[in-house]
Formats: sequence, C-alpha cells, structure tokens
Amino acid sequence: MITFLVSIVLLIVGYFTYGKYVEKVFGHNEKRPTPAYVNQDGVDYVPMSTPKNSLIQLLNIAGTGPVFGPIAGALYGPAAFIWIVVGCIFAGAVHDYLTGMISIRNKGAHLPALASKYLGVAMKHVVNIFALLLLLLVGTVFVTSPAMLISNLFDGKVALAVIVGVIFAYYIFATLLPIDKIIGRLYPYFGALLIFSALGIGVVLVFTGAPIPELSFENMHPGLLPIFPMLFFTITCGALSGFHATQTPIISRTTQKEGQGRKIFYGMMIAEGIIAMIWAAAAMSIFNGPVGLNEILAAGGPAGVVSEISIATLGAVGGTLAILGVVVLPITSGDTAFRAARMIIADYFKFSQAKILSRLWIAIPLFVLSFALTRIDFNILWRYFSWANGVTAVIALWVGAMYLFLKKSNHWIATVPATFMTSMVFVYIIYEPTMGFGMELTESYILGTVATLIVVAMFFATAFKKRGTNFLLDEDVSGYKVHEG
Repeated sequence: MITFLVSIVLLIVGYFTYGKYVEKVFGHNEKRPTPAYVNQDGVDYVPMSTPKNSLIQLLNIAGTGPVFGPIAGALYGPAAFIWIVVGCIFAGAVHDYLTGMISIRNKGAHLPALASKYLGVAMKHVVNIFALLLLLLVGTVFVTSPAMLISNLFDGKVALAVIVGVIFAYYIFATLLPIDKIIGRLYPYFGALLIFSALGIGVVLVFTGAPIPELSFENMHPGLLPIFPMLFFTITCGALSGFHATQTPIISRTTQKEGQGRKIFYGMMIAEGIIAMIWAAAAMSIFNGPVGLNEILAAGGPAGVVSEISIATLGAVGGTLAILGVVVLPITSGDTAFRAARMIIADYFKFSQAKILSRLWIAIPLFVLSFALTRIDFNILWRYFSWANGVTAVIALWVGAMYLFLKKSNHWIATVPATFMTSMVFVYIIYEPTMGFGMELTESYILGTVATLIVVAMFFATAFKKRGTNFLLDEDVSGYKVHEG
C-alpha cells in the first residue's frame, strides 16, 4: 500500500508547503477587520473560534461527495488516487482558500456577487442560476443519500419517507435559526463521528495489510468509461468541488482574522482529501477489484458499499458507528446548502434576514422544490449535481484568477486549474450520452479545447481591460476597528 500511504503524506505536506505559498500569494492582513465584526448581526455574521470554524467548514463541504464519489471513482483503479492528491492540493484547496478569502475581503459576499464584481455583471445572473441549482440538487442529494444509509442500517424496517421527513425537519431548523444555535453547537459531536469513521477504517486498512493496488495509469473501469473527463466528475468533493464555493462564504462571515484562513479553508479541503483517499482505498481493496466493486454498486448503490466496508473493517458495533459518521456528512452539508441558498436569494433581492419570518418566506419554496426532486432517481440527480458542481468550481477558480491578476500576484495558481477544469466541463457535456450531446470522444476533445481557448482569451481580454482602471479590489473597511474583548 505504498501508493496509498505516500498519497496521504503528500496531502499533509501539501498543506504545509503549497498551502503556505498560496497564502503568501494572496497576502493575508491580520489587522484588517473581518465581516464577522464589520457586519455582525447575531444571525449569519457571528465571530467564532478557529477550531469551531474549521470543524463547521469541514462538515459543510464534506457531504457524501468524499465517500460516494471516491467509491465510484475506485472503479478506475489507482488513477483515482492521482486525481485526489493533485486535484486537492493544486485545485480544490486553492479554490476553497481563494473563495473564502476573497469573500472575507468583500464583507462575506457569496459567489454570485463575487462573479459579478470580478467577471462582469452578466455573470451574476448566470452564477445565481448555477449556484441555486447546485445548492438545490445538493440539498436533495443530501436528503436522499443519508436516508438510504439509515434505511440500510435499520434493514428497511423504518419507511424511507419517514426518514426523509425527519431529515427535512432538521434542515428547516438549521436553515432558519442563527448559525451558533444549532450548527455551532451540534457540529463538534458530529465531527467526532466523522473522524471515527474515516480514521477507524484507514487504521484498519493499514494494520491488516489490505491489498490496496499500487500506482497505475491503466483505466480499470469495467464499463470502459474514459478517465478524461469522467473521473473528474465522479470524484468531485475530495478533489475539486464548486459546492465548496457556496459554503465558504458562510464561514467567511464567522472568521475572526484573515490569518485563520489557511487552516479553515485550505486545511479542511486537505482533510476532505484524506477522507476521500481512505474510502477510495477501502473500495479498491475489499471487493477484489473493480469488477467485484461494480457488482456491489449495481446491487446496493454507494450506500450498500459504505455498509459493507464499515461492517467488514470495524465489525458490527464499530461499523454501525462508522455508518453513522457517513450519515453525518451529507446531513451537515445539506443543512448548510439550504442555508447558503437562502442567503444567496436574500443577497440577490436585498431581503433583510433579521426576522425569522423573512427567512421563512425564502426557505419554504426551497424545501417544497427539494421534496419534489427526491422523487427522481438518485443516479440521475447525482449526474446533474456533478456537472453543475464542476461548472460552479470553474467559475469560482476564474474569480480567484481575476482577483490575483488584478492584484498583480501569481494568478497562475488559479488560472491553470481553471483552464484545465474548463476544458473538462466542456468535454463532459459534449460527450455525456444521457444528459449531454452524446458526441464521439475525439470530437468532444476537439470542441472542448476550442471552447476553452475562447474562454481563456475572453478572460485575459477582460483582465487587461480591468487592470487599467480604478477598480476597487477589496471593500473599504478602514472606518471600522475591532473592539478587543
């Protein structure tokens, strides 16, 4: 299991080396007051400690993505390890850090407002549509997936509709109440379960000498699906996820100092990458290769695989706790997905959220739409979620690239991953037969490359034009001083 262990080490080293470099390129300012103080309202803008913010950020971003995605991605073989490590360090963590820090510099603004400011007003409407679509799909997927896991845990003795109803009830309270009332209080306990499930399975894999395959660039997928672009939309959370760009502004509004950003945003993405590595390794080693894994996926879906892995590695009691840890992941992302959707709509229409009734009028239609979407097949939902997730990640990376370009810093740390993922987004939608245009792979590569070059040319044309103006890079907060104590 050399590849697996080296990959874990590389992720940790990446945080202390490349993460520090990204922080230096951005240029954090410890003396600049953050939105938690400037906009403090007791609901969404509430100063919280670094440990609490870090744990909430991890649970916000780590839905079933770093579990279900890597399990499905394991069908490709060790190529999945490469994408998790490279994607997490050079794309995903950069994406999360820049999104969080740029939001802090703009009074906790969400991605649509940031896209409007840095990429043009027209992008605000485009991003609003994609962000709300993504959050609605995320909220729905993260109702359905934990409900399936809980149903498996009770051997189907509790009706799925009842479980879905209970999860929705929790989401309503978490969406409406101040962030420190439910999310801030419950997440430390949820975090303990999450850490137990991931580390427990990881430790067992190492100490039992599980047959985790070594590095190989061979595509082992039984269905012969192409690694480019399919792998990058199978494993999203754990490598690069646009959903995170909708979550980081939640914590940008509760961060006390800019210097805490690397731990909270970059560091928690690395932690999610480690979780993804463990589940991918477990899926590769326990089912005798991709064919065996594919059979289990066909029979019980990702939820069935999670149950099999948890019980096989940790026994009945430990396995049940591990499954509960995985249940926690989507629930703690689903609640903040709906919360982020509420905040984006409120920001867009300039609705005050001080009164609970104002929050309720926005939240109710979201929950009604989401409940309707739970009637759609989970696999179809996941495909649409994956593509919308990729598009949102691309937009967020281009926002980061523009910010650094205008700041005259090393924008390539965002421009390179943005360019690569832009090409994958185009190739995927051109190639994908179910929800895309279903064209041949070679044609998809050619058309995707041409479309990407057009996007890159448009980016640099806009960037050079903006650089020559009196563009206000950061919101002015010079008139505010943080009161100590």
